[in-house]
Amino acid sequence: MRVDADEQGTEHLAARVGLAVRGVRVDAPVRRHKGAGPSDDGHVVIDGRNATLPIDPESPYTIEDGRVRHGTIDLGLSVEPVARPRFYDLETADGVPYREIALLHGRDVLATTVVQTCIRYGEDQRCRFCTIEESLRAGSTVAAKTPAQLAEVAEAAVRLDGVRQMVMTTGTTAGPDRGARHLVRCVRAVLDAVPGLPIQVQIEPPGELAVLTELREAGATSIGIHVESLDDDVRRRWMPGKSTVPLREYEEAWDEAVRVFGRNRVSTYLLIGLGENPDDLVAGAGRLIDRGVYPFVVPMRPMLGTLARRDGAKAPSPALVRDITERVAALLRQADMKGADQGAGCAACGACGALSAAGA
Repeated sequence: MRVDADEQGTEHLAARVGLAVRGVRVDAPVRRHKGAGPSDDGHVVIDGRNATLPIDPESPYTIEDGRVRHGTIDLGLSVEPVARPRFYDLETADGVPYREIALLHGRDVLATTVVQTCIRYGEDQRCRFCTIEESLRAGSTVAAKTPAQLAEVAEAAVRLDGVRQMVMTTGTTAGPDRGARHLVRCVRAVLDAVPGLPIQVQIEPPGELAVLTELREAGATSIGIHVESLDDDVRRRWMPGKSTVPLREYEEAWDEAVRVFGRNRVSTYLLIGLGENPDDLVAGAGRLIDRGVYPFVVPMRPMLGTLARRDGAKAPSPALVRDITERVAALLRQADMKGADQGAGCAACGACGALSAAGA
């Protein structure tokens, strides 16, 4: 029986969303266990696209002969685990393993948290989905990466493993720039070593908006200013520290970032599964798109070590994730905004969500 292309696309999106939420049983050589953000998973390539999937021995999804299966059903998706990169075997002159400086995400993205501590990490302040300091406590990273270290690792990752873009995020610092000026120095150093490498920087709204121009002039390609939710009640419940930064400051930072970096070179995470009304979440995504900001919608997956996991929070249902993803993707397509056009960053990679599978 011939399957209509639209029907096949719908089936593939449903499978991609199911994998994002329910995970998969697979041996993934490249994995991320803890750190900033809402993902804890293994890195694979699905039908040519980066994907980060929870590795769950109880998942109904398996990989057999490079294909995704649900029980005995072949879902029509090819899968290839990302190979362990060669740069992981190297270390700096002072003996720091490269993988403690930056990690491979997907098959071609180098990612680093330049400052692995956050002023909002006390239990009464921290984001309930974040484990930024847990990887530091586990000894798998260093507290602050120097520009020289990042430049050295980036050069090796590009030369040895074909890395095509880089993401630099940071824990929030106490200064008015909230950590942005260290990112300025890091971007400059990396681009001195690897000219032309697309780099996304990720920060909270800085108290000094002029630093956004400094980041762009340093050579950053795009910027993520991540709010996670546009509902103040949700923000106070899930992000008590970050929620003290008013949404007005995010709006001012987004607008200035769009002016400096350009339309669709600014993004923000919106997490599905925090309790926000789905219609409100989609409407908020639409307002972001009108601003020129790409709303990267992804499921919240409670990682080991998070307050969410400790307190029994669950990932959202695949049906909810699919509904919101499809509706936001339609708005993005209507606005002619694609994550790949960001050049670098989470939306450009697309691995933690399913918007790219939905054509956005």
